[in-house]
Amino acid sequence: MDMSKYESSVNLELSSDKLVAFVSLKTIYDDEKYVPEDLESYIRKQGIVHGLLHDHIRSICKEPIQYMNRKIEVAKGEPAGKGIDGSVVFVDVEDKHRESDNSDNDVIDFKQVTKLDNVKRGQLIARLIPPQTGPSGLTVTGETVPGVIGKPARFKVGKNVVVNAEGNLMYSAIDGLISLTDKDKINVFPVFEVKGDVDYRVGNIDFVGTVVIRGNVLTGFKVNAAGDIRVIGGVEGAELNSGGSIEITGGIMASGKGMVTAAQNIKCSFIQDANITAGGDVHASQSILHSIVKAGQKVICDSSKGLVVGGVIQASDGVSAKTIGNAMSTATTIEVGVHPEHRNEQLNIRASIKEQTEHLDRTEKALVILDQLAATGKLTPDRLAMRQKLIHTKNQTTVLINDLKDRMLEIEKQLEDSELATVSIKNQVFGGVKIVIGRYTRYIKDSTSSVVFKYEDGEIVMVPYY
Repeated sequence: MDMSKYESSVNLELSSDKLVAFVSLKTIYDDEKYVPEDLESYIRKQGIVHGLLHDHIRSICKEPIQYMNRKIEVAKGEPAGKGIDGSVVFVDVEDKHRESDNSDNDVIDFKQVTKLDNVKRGQLIARLIPPQTGPSGLTVTGETVPGVIGKPARFKVGKNVVVNAEGNLMYSAIDGLISLTDKDKINVFPVFEVKGDVDYRVGNIDFVGTVVIRGNVLTGFKVNAAGDIRVIGGVEGAELNSGGSIEITGGIMASGKGMVTAAQNIKCSFIQDANITAGGDVHASQSILHSIVKAGQKVICDSSKGLVVGGVIQASDGVSAKTIGNAMSTATTIEVGVHPEHRNEQLNIRASIKEQTEHLDRTEKALVILDQLAATGKLTPDRLAMRQKLIHTKNQTTVLINDLKDRMLEIEKQLEDSELATVSIKNQVFGGVKIVIGRYTRYIKDSTSSVVFKYEDGEIVMVPYY
């Protein structure tokens, strides 16, 4: 076999990671055919021994003119596999923030509320599971590529917990209840327990720990907790504020009063005429009616009745419900694809830009008059001082407007990045519903069953429910 033809006409290249080999032809010999076995032998002699693509090699030999100065893959290696990330696992303690399947129940069974899983001082509450390394790969030259190790997990240490010297075990420092607070910090908080309703006999509650109320929270009262709030009853038009999660066995019937806010998740049976904000998920098993609900992650209302009617629902990651809207075409707005705080910030920035622009316009008009006086030498010392002050104000206002516009652009980019957010309706969506994903809006005119709305190629599209 004469290799000289292949040496002079075949150009062989490797990718930087040696996982792909390419061939292109520099010269074509018309009087001699290219033979697949010979070309493969030449490639092997160049050190390409693994993952040869025989079909591509045959294609080159069959129509060599097609590959003049055009690269084609002739070998493909096996990339190293990704490892499994480490994780934090709670030990012998029920995860208070786990989603439960309540599809067949009208009322959520919050066993973790009615049966408090207290931990004792010195009790092991969590351990770190180390990351795992993925499978190794192989380059086209036969070299082993080590597998990629997953990211190690780490404890986010909160209040009243201690970690061992090795850093892989976490213990409780007090008797209390585990509570995950903002940014998933693990805490053990002492418990303040109310045996009945939060009313005039109890008054407002402000506690650096977890609050458990074995009754209802009545209109006008406030419950503030650094940890979780758990209500074994219902909530009226009250103010609840939790540094962790809020769990309510009944519902929230606020009559347009009060506010329920949690840094983590909010779970309840129903929400009516209420104002709800959660840093994580909002999960209502039965219904969300005529309410303002904001979630940093998801709003879920797809168990039991799963009905969402009226009001405004905002969720960064998506909304899932059985039914949205009603036959009366009640105005209902569903907004996903951007964090609710950023939507509100966008509105505030827009108003600020308008206000500052008007302020800048008034300043510039005053400066024009003073500049004209200066040109004619009629500028008194008082007016000179005023002119200097206005120049300073103009510069400050211009900088502020530019900063506001830069921040607006950042939010606009986030609005564009809405591909993963969806509005999922298992049963039916009615006319009168407005779907907003990122910066795009779609009005529903006709009732439709079992659909998912998502962003695709500059518009909101409707696909079958999955």
